[in-house]
Amino acid sequence: MELRELKTKEEMLENFALIQEMYPTITFEEYSNELDIMLPHNYGQVVIYDGTTCAGLTGYWIGSKLWCGKYMELDNVVVSSKYRRQGIGQRLFEHMEAKAKELGCTMLALDSYTDNFEAHRFFYEQKYVPRGFHFINILDKRKVR
Repeated sequence: MELRELKTKEEMLENFALIQEMYPTITFEEYSNELDIMLPHNYGQVVIYDGTTCAGLTGYWIGSKLWCGKYMELDNVVVSSKYRRQGIGQRLFEHMEAKAKELGCTMLALDSYTDNFEAHRFFYEQKYVPRGFHFINILDKRKVR
């Protein structure tokens, strides 16, 4: 298994099938358009390949907030259903923690749907704890996956 940091939109588009495992209704065009918006704003991706198959990936953002300073937010952490429970998520999280430390981040953060209990168990094992609520006000339900 090879861990790789993706640098270009074209590399990220190659792993669309795994993104679609998480968001079954997303189209290739929608994913491409979202990347156009995200990439100029400190977005990146790290993937783990089994040969040419993308077994897992996480997007990430680098940001800064008054309450914590520089931080890394993991976004769309997904391991293919065919590769779960093989240490891929663990390897992604270890790599991202090392990268965040290297970049001088004070913390890592991530959002998770409240009913994603299996993922929550994994996040607790990785020493992530809920610190607050992420409140949302959906303005266009058709666009929320």
